[in-house]
Amino acid sequence: MLQQVDPTVNVRKVRAQRSKWLRADPVAALYAEGRVSHVGEFLALENQMVAYDGTPASTDTKSPDRLDALVWALTDLMITSNTKPTIRSI
Repeated sequence: MLQQVDPTVNVRKVRAQRSKWLRADPVAALYAEGRVSHVGEFLALENQMVAYDGTPASTDTKSPDRLDALVWALTDLMITSNTKPTIRSI
């Protein structure tokens, strides 16, 4: 879907080897340290963030898609990457 909008966007496929709860733990620590902030309102994402407790019953859907995408992105940008995130101009 992303490449239909912009064919030049870099897409890397990932596959979970640990549970979502375990993958989210280091990202939650980044929030606790004040190293992550959101600019703007992301109500659907924030609702998933506060509702998710690791059980399928904690969300309206089987998997909180927005939360999962956030965990993958922040893991790549702030935990496994050796470079600092930047904002590129269009």
